Amino acid sequence: MNYLAHLHLGGQRPGQWLGSLYGDFVKGRLQGQFDPEIEAAIQLHRSIDVFTDRHPLVDVALSRFSITRRRYAGIVLDVFFDHCLARDWTLYSDQPLAQFTSDVYRVLSSEPQLPERLAQIAPHMVANDWLGSYEDFEVLAQVLRGISRRLTKPEELAGAMQELRVLYEPLSEDFRLFYPQLQDFAQNR
Repeated sequence: MNYLAHLHLGGQRPGQWLGSLYGDFVKGRLQGQFDPEIEAAIQLHRSIDVFTDRHPLVDVALSRFSITRRRYAGIVLDVFFDHCLARDWTLYSDQPLAQFTSDVYRVLSSEPQLPERLAQIAPHMVANDWLGSYEDFEVLAQVLRGISRRLTKPEELAGAMQELRVLYEPLSEDFRLFYPQLQDFAQNR
């Protein structure tokens, strides 16, 4: 799962949103360096990642990708699943997506001590509405280009958008089957 899904699954309070994001930027053991609510959300983020990585429906979705893209298929799938969540937001939330993202951005913008890498990208995330923009499938091309700049073998992401176009319906169905199970896991953890 990528940013939007983690924020959606992680709770509705500011500390939970922060921890849901910190999960991608804070590594190692948590030893009281953050507020307990933030640390609990980081732990939930990590549990969601483990649940997702081990789920048979995710294995099926990953197996749909070509062998040349398999190494980074998990990254592509995370981004695509955020697209599915944004596209179908009203099926999973009573709050409008624009209101949710606005609330998250307000919390993110007012936090003075973000982890270093998150502090660097947060202004761009807010200014360019990264979370809401996932609703537009074509935005994923920009997202994947940005990700590829940080990879050791960026050429392996070349062609990912074309592959996503071909796999759009089966991967969308994989998401529809998987996400409610992930919601249940996150709520009952």
